[in-house]
Amino acid sequence: MMENVQITTEYITLQQLLKHVDAISSGGMVKWYLEENEVLVNGERENRRGRKLYEGDKVSVPELGEITVSR
Repeated sequence: MMENVQITTEYITLQQLLKHVDAISSGGMVKWYLEENEVLVNGERENRRGRKLYEGDKVSVPELGEITVSR
């Protein structure tokens, strides 16, 4: 499944994105989620919850598919 997430700011953090797509229900879950699941940003594994995502970045989330950041 492919999804677009539109942002109105320069960037969105990985934590905000995961919360927005309902991968996590609260910010406190993000550290655990990133340790237990292989989340890829532009094809590379990412475990930093504060990773800044900009327009055009692609995030692959287990069971949710690929998410593209757009403006």
